[in-house]
Amino acid sequence: MKSSILLSIVIPLYNEEGNTSLLTEAIERALKDYRYEIIYIDDFSTDNTRHEIKLLHNPSVALIELKRNYGQSSALAAGIAYAKGDYVVTMDGDMQNDPADIPMMLETAIREDCDLVTGIRQKRKDNFIKTLPSKIANFIIRKATQFHITDAGCALKVMTAETAKNIPLYGELHRFIALNAHIDGARITQVPVKHHARKFGVSKYGLGRTFKVMNDLLLILFQRKYLQKPLYLFGNMGMLFFGTGMLINIYLISIKLMGEDIGTRPLLLLGILLILVGIQFFTIGIVTDLLMRTYYESQNKKPYNIRKIITFEKKEKTPILHVS
Repeated sequence: MKSSILLSIVIPLYNEEGNTSLLTEAIERALKDYRYEIIYIDDFSTDNTRHEIKLLHNPSVALIELKRNYGQSSALAAGIAYAKGDYVVTMDGDMQNDPADIPMMLETAIREDCDLVTGIRQKRKDNFIKTLPSKIANFIIRKATQFHITDAGCALKVMTAETAKNIPLYGELHRFIALNAHIDGARITQVPVKHHARKFGVSKYGLGRTFKVMNDLLLILFQRKYLQKPLYLFGNMGMLFFGTGMLINIYLISIKLMGEDIGTRPLLLLGILLILVGIQFFTIGIVTDLLMRTYYESQNKKPYNIRKIITFEKKEKTPILHVS
């Protein structure tokens, strides 16, 4: 079974000099009984990260160089698109995730017939300033989506290739990989995983972006629920406003029939305004629906540009360049 499964380890990197060689060795130790490929995506590092990977001359490694800094989500998207494995493993390049957890997560996915296995970091080695916003973000996600995930921020995940390649990754939606898979109907389970303190470099993808979780969450809920049928959202809102406006006007007409003056009542203006707003929402829904059809039928552009892809055959040979 182990020899028949190919694992694609997808790791985005940004200024991780000092970590990549150690991480590669740790993956080799953890997966010595498995077939695997390691896909490093360099998100336009300004240190010696790329050079450090090239010095490895490791035939299991592929290095994807992006043309500029696109962010963690786009880097993951580039790596997943390149991945050839039956299962895709995502993890950070800072050595805080432990590759030794991958076999256990893979076996869990196979045994329980899961599409995605995500980690729950045990005894996190981050400071309070990072862990508190993370706990708040996880609480908001659980309450807003009824998706009971314990640690949405854990980068260590094992998923089927089909699941991984169907997850939209742009902007900063890497936080919501599990949520996106859940919305698409994937079977998901959580397992405890180890967490280590960072040895080299500083965190780039953590604290500041955690506070954007509400905006990202609202975006993802709209996109996954209403993107293909925005008229359902705007149409429902239009019916609510239009219906409320009509009820107000019917009430005012009944008062008028009883001989009372309604011309100076603010309620009349509110009723008319709500009817107009309702019609506007209907119109917006129709226009947005047409735009979404155009969007899906147009050219599918990727949110990143690859400068080149480097692979290695044997340690004594020179790298093989694949220019995009």
